[in-house]
Amino acid sequence: MRRFIVVVSIGLIALAAVPAPGLSQEQDESYDYFAFDRQMVQNGVQAILMCNGLFTSNRTIEQVFAQELAYLAPPRFSGPVGTPRGGDYEVDWDRQAVAVGAPGGTPVMRAAFRDGLGCVILAPDQTFEDIDALPALELPDAPGDAATMAWPDGDLTPEVPLPSDVDGSALAAVSDWAFERPSPEQDTLSLLVVHRGNIVLERYADGVDMTTRTRTWSTAKSIAVTLIGMLADDGYLDLDAPLGFDWLPATRQPEDDPRNAITLRHALNMESGLYTVDSRGMEYATGSGLAYWAGASSVNGARDRGLIHQPGTFWDYENYDTLLAVYAMKQVIGDPQEYLEFPRRALFDRIGMRSTLASVDRFGDFIFSSQVYTNARDLARFGLLYLNGGTWNGERLLSEEWIEFTRTPAPSTAENGNFYGGQWWLVPDDRDDVPTDAYSTAGNRGQFVIVVPSHDLVIVRRGLDWGRQGFNRWDLVREVLKAFPAVSD
Repeated sequence: MRRFIVVVSIGLIALAAVPAPGLSQEQDESYDYFAFDRQMVQNGVQAILMCNGLFTSNRTIEQVFAQELAYLAPPRFSGPVGTPRGGDYEVDWDRQAVAVGAPGGTPVMRAAFRDGLGCVILAPDQTFEDIDALPALELPDAPGDAATMAWPDGDLTPEVPLPSDVDGSALAAVSDWAFERPSPEQDTLSLLVVHRGNIVLERYADGVDMTTRTRTWSTAKSIAVTLIGMLADDGYLDLDAPLGFDWLPATRQPEDDPRNAITLRHALNMESGLYTVDSRGMEYATGSGLAYWAGASSVNGARDRGLIHQPGTFWDYENYDTLLAVYAMKQVIGDPQEYLEFPRRALFDRIGMRSTLASVDRFGDFIFSSQVYTNARDLARFGLLYLNGGTWNGERLLSEEWIEFTRTPAPSTAENGNFYGGQWWLVPDDRDDVPTDAYSTAGNRGQFVIVVPSHDLVIVRRGLDWGRQGFNRWDLVREVLKAFPAVSD
């Protein structure tokens, strides 16, 4: 039990928690008050990963347990529920849905595949009967047949010899370096190297091919900033204007809310100054974890954080900062259907990303901080858009000025190496073995799209890493560059 003392100081009133007699502060904090949430979230993680693994990636249940669900291993989680042979989970093949958990315990969490979007998590009190009310996106396929269209618009890649200035043996060596890892926890699924617009290296793990879609995790953030940039280029968004929406909880005088000072730039630089909810061991108990895996609203969660730093002065990697910017995107688009169609119409269909699905929460808000499913070739196309300065087949889709913003270090990272820009990661100051103009997406479990303008390169590595992970994208760049000895930084 705690008793509270009201402390009054210079006009501020606070409640100071004082441990009850006989209980130390350390003992009081040792109890996991979020244990129920953690188990609920773990069931939700498994439901989403199983659902997408089976119905978005079209993998077998044995593959899903062996790779997708390896992520649930201790110490992060207690291990997956059941085995490929069965357990406290249900796969509804007709509805393309999965339920994880046993009635009477923590909530049974359910996820269902939705056309055009991938799998969506339901709320704990929802059942399979609620699936039809979930968002879906029904758009005709992009015109043409990718199998008969030349790369990069399609997948037709004629066999041609390597250019004379590319070292084939070094490419083979980097391929082995990426796949034959010293730890089984680093599980490479695919590796692509695109040089001067042509695929010079493409390799897949057993059971994976160029059509296999897997989760991008936070590589989705770099896709989000691209879509936001398109709207900014057209004058609908302003980097240095306030985000322009109401915050939670609602106050009597919302115009005086200090969070109104947060701009789009602050959110995209991860410098909102808002309270931390996705780190320090709370990633799977509070914050965006409740939207990703438990059916909470991603928009409401993103807006319901207090300001603890002046915006623009403190860097903190938060999924919700990205989702604040995505919500600003939704606000200027306006129409909910246009919003759902926007990623495909503005970007995916225009550069041949035919296999890419951007998912939403059950309220129809894109979870562009993590939940996009795609394949390695689509991500290579995405990297080529940036390598080509924002143009595709001679048409400008994204301004050079916006790309420059994404590659400019966030101001508050200066003291720690200038490692992050606008939803893209930058070569940190302490790396002198890779070109300083390289920049990269980065997603959990080893999802990287790396652009190296000085060497006309795009490198894509997909993984299903787990445990300690640790695959280093800049080491990968260093190894790839050994195949291009004729090019100097």
